[in-house]
Amino acid sequence: MTNPEARPAEVECAPASCAESIEVLTPRDVPLGGPRAMTVRRTLPQRQRSLIGPWCFIDHFGPDDVAATGGMQVPRHPHTGLATVTLLVEGNIEHIDSTGFANVVRPGEVNLMIAGRGISHSEFSADGTRTLHGVQLWYALPDALRHGMPQSQHFIAEPVGVPGGTVLTYLGSFAGRAAPIDTRVPALAAEVRIDAGAELALDLDPEYEHGLLLDSGTLELSAADAVRQLGRDELGYLPAGPSRLLLRAGDAPARAILIGGRPFGERIVMWWNFIGRSHEEIVAYRRAWQSEIGKDDAGAGAATGSGGDDGKAPPAQGSGAAAGGEDAGGVSAVEDAGSGRRFGTFPPGTPAPLPAPVLPEVRLRPRD
Repeated sequence: MTNPEARPAEVECAPASCAESIEVLTPRDVPLGGPRAMTVRRTLPQRQRSLIGPWCFIDHFGPDDVAATGGMQVPRHPHTGLATVTLLVEGNIEHIDSTGFANVVRPGEVNLMIAGRGISHSEFSADGTRTLHGVQLWYALPDALRHGMPQSQHFIAEPVGVPGGTVLTYLGSFAGRAAPIDTRVPALAAEVRIDAGAELALDLDPEYEHGLLLDSGTLELSAADAVRQLGRDELGYLPAGPSRLLLRAGDAPARAILIGGRPFGERIVMWWNFIGRSHEEIVAYRRAWQSEIGKDDAGAGAATGSGGDDGKAPPAQGSGAAAGGEDAGGVSAVEDAGSGRRFGTFPPGTPAPLPAPVLPEVRLRPRD
């Protein structure tokens, strides 16, 4: 999924600070297109919290009537320095990306796309989908891995019955199951279904920060000495430390998405679909994308900086396995193969790619 905002803010995200209790984050609505287009509910990033472990972006959508809004219609667009995770409750989405990976993701399945140094992909509601309902999440890649090779993976999770409900583990290890997916960083994603009026206890990794996005129903969250109520679409944040989370559902069944990871410990700059470490990197990534799709323009406002004298995106730092599979010169195998394109190639006959929005006029300054 792309960030559809016409003028997305450029955000410098700092490592999360410790909190003494459960924090509840409320969403804001973001339309994916015109007045009839699907609207998503975004809970991350927010002004008061940018990261939960490595997780930096959460869009919750549906149940959406595809006949009324057209569902998901997101042509080819780029990503850098992050991984995207697609989880569905209802409906199917067709995914195509520049690694040559193409599939349909369905409820109970996960698509993990690791952008590394650069990837492009498209997402469309599959034929026959009447209702679309799900969540897309991004997590940031650490500096040592963010220039690595792009990769896409797919996995069908098996529901596991637990006292009070059901758990599906999509990424990482949880509730006695380990997902066979290479996330490159410690990251957890699971779907938790709680029976009506039931109580469900979850064992947590105390080294992880956690977030719980409520998809349906109501929940009471208890961890250590903290107790909070969580309403639909809200995101509960737990700092590292608790080893157990108790969930109590209301009169109706509840469904939630649990995420987690070790505190990230790095600052990132996130704008549109790019994650970098500086304003200059973002400018260079945007320039590279616009060039590759034949939309060369300034588009950068008055204080954009530069990615270098030649305007190219910054080279990778590090080499070999530590850089996710690059050669010692920091050039990925995608470029070694002769394409010379950071964001790869796409099959012919697909919809026109999305051009990048105009960059802000004000140059982002790092904060101490």
